[in-house]
Amino acid sequence: MNATELSAYCRERGLFPEQVDRWRQAAQDANAQPLLTMDDQKNLQKRHQEDQRQIKMLQQELRRKDKALAEAAALLIASKKIQAYWGEDEVD
Repeated sequence: MNATELSAYCRERGLFPEQVDRWRQAAQDANAQPLLTMDDQKNLQKRHQEDQRQIKMLQQELRRKDKALAEAAALLIASKKIQAYWGEDEVD
């Protein structure tokens, strides 16, 4: 488009020519970024798989610790109920 066609186009759509220039530049900049090579893609996929494994491992560890904490809380509550029932001060 030349300048007059661009001005007419912008007037029809309520735009400024500067906006169109910025959009054009943004589109060109987006396409100018280099694509990943096959090695880069493989490395990225390998890191993703390692991250997924680590996430799974951490989730399993968190579940295990949650269960242990729930068990400890249940034992503490049970021991307090037993102490209250039997009237003991301390249990060795």
